[in-house]
Amino acid sequence: MRSLIVLGLVGLAAQLVDGSLGMAYGVTSSTLLIATGIAPAAASAAVHFSEIGTTLVSGISHHKLGNVDWRTVSIIAVPGGIGAFAGATFLSSLDGDTAKPWVAALLLSLGVYVIYRFLVLGGRRPQFKGKLSAGFLAPLGVVAGLMDAIGGGGWGPVGTTSLLSSGRLEPRKVVGSIDTSEFVVAIGGSLGFLLALGSQDIPWSMAVALLVGGVIAAPLAAWLVRHLAARVLGVAAGGLIVLTNLKTILEALGATGTTVAIAAATLFVVWVALVTWAVQQERLARRLAAEHAEVEPALV
Repeated sequence: MRSLIVLGLVGLAAQLVDGSLGMAYGVTSSTLLIATGIAPAAASAAVHFSEIGTTLVSGISHHKLGNVDWRTVSIIAVPGGIGAFAGATFLSSLDGDTAKPWVAALLLSLGVYVIYRFLVLGGRRPQFKGKLSAGFLAPLGVVAGLMDAIGGGGWGPVGTTSLLSSGRLEPRKVVGSIDTSEFVVAIGGSLGFLLALGSQDIPWSMAVALLVGGVIAAPLAAWLVRHLAARVLGVAAGGLIVLTNLKTILEALGATGTTVAIAAATLFVVWVALVTWAVQQERLARRLAAEHAEVEPALV
């Protein structure tokens, strides 16, 4: 019973981060389940089943707060579900460890770019123009869904990172759209795992515990996204991308646990400093905008 309560709290914390920054629910939850001795495929299955509920509540919450770009969701969701289904049924037996460092390096680079893009604005407000093409969104959905099923988490890291780096969709709508479309991805992955594993090999009690915690956190996370400034949200999400993928790269290179911990702690301090800087820049931008608004009527 105690372990289920702990899992519920993990689900709550993971969804709070995922719903706010567009990633981490699957990675966090899967890592914990695997650490308890659950087979990777079974752990990923439990996470995907819990995500059916958490993503549904999260999507509704994001929609009510205006955080969803439905054009993006309509294009990326179904390919994501297909990719997750394929990953669960046909590719779950493959060893994804070989590809992980390379993918992590790519995502880390994109994360650095996202941070840079939102920090170089100075006193200006971020602008988001243009539309993401279906030729970009559909393949992205397949790849992100595939990685999500194989690795127990990947929809957010791949999807959120790619959409943020495009610069065409404001961060709150990136997070809201990725979280909302993940409902279809969770269904696709869950159906695949049912076919590949059978219902007896899925830890249902763990899935329910994660679900309860995630459902509680989903509305709060959507509210945070609605009220966080785009600059602050972009830097926070970019820092999380860099932090998680640096850990993967260091572990793949054979770094000791101590080395990984020191590197992660150092990067965390830098991340906090950058978010603080982003908050200061946002305050500057708002002050300049307010001063400009006061001057304009006087000139008229």
